Amino acid sequence: MLIRVDPDRSTPVFEQIVQQVVTGVRAGDLVPGEKLPPVRQLAADLGIAPNTVAKAYRQLEEEGHVETRGRGGTLVRDELAPTLPSRSAAEDFVRAARASGLDLSQAIGLLRRSW
Repeated sequence: MLIRVDPDRSTPVFEQIVQQVVTGVRAGDLVPGEKLPPVRQLAADLGIAPNTVAKAYRQLEEEGHVETRGRGGTLVRDELAPTLPSRSAAEDFVRAARASGLDLSQAIGLLRRSW
């Protein structure tokens, strides 16, 4: 899967990476067990700072899309494996946020303010 970023977009570059990886997982372009490029390699390929890629990978890991195995790399997780005790609560929130007309950034902002 090829990741591209546009620094002129209003969406931060790290979020563009996150969105593309999540989309790739959902579309089946990235399969469980597949390795993502190393942080430094992807940063060099995209012409961005390694810390930006590392931030995206951390977010992907926190959200349960990938897991980092140190020198073993960052691997796509099995999306069917539960990552939270109540995945249905997250799905309920998504449905409610969409019904309210919130986009992803607004929904994440609401979660952060409520956390």
